[in-house]
Amino acid sequence: MADIAATVETYWATAQARDWRAFGATLADDVRYELPQTRERVLGRDGVVRFNAEYLGEWSLEVERVIADGEQAVSWVRFSEDEEETQAISFFTASADGRIQTITDFWPTPYEPPREREQMVERF
Repeated sequence: MADIAATVETYWATAQARDWRAFGATLADDVRYELPQTRERVLGRDGVVRFNAEYLGEWSLEVERVIADGEQAVSWVRFSEDEEETQAISFFTASADGRIQTITDFWPTPYEPPREREQMVERF
């Protein structure tokens, strides 16, 4: 079993580099990619590579953290596009050969907190 944390790091690094061949090499042939917020699913390596390669716009990403345990990993990335930044949390599972078998992405929308909490928190 390969190190799923290293595979996830490579997944993000090759996406940032737009090295779609190397990106595809991190994925199992029958990878399943899901986005629960939009209820979208992409099946298979070619589909996941195409989904990412054809994403429009000028963007960049930075990995904040990858945590792994056995066959599972989670990552936190900052994604920038057109001077806007968002963050994503992604869950990964590994296939038997250490490539990525499943990806579940959550892309939360930033929002302003309720005014009732302002005396209890520090904003950053």
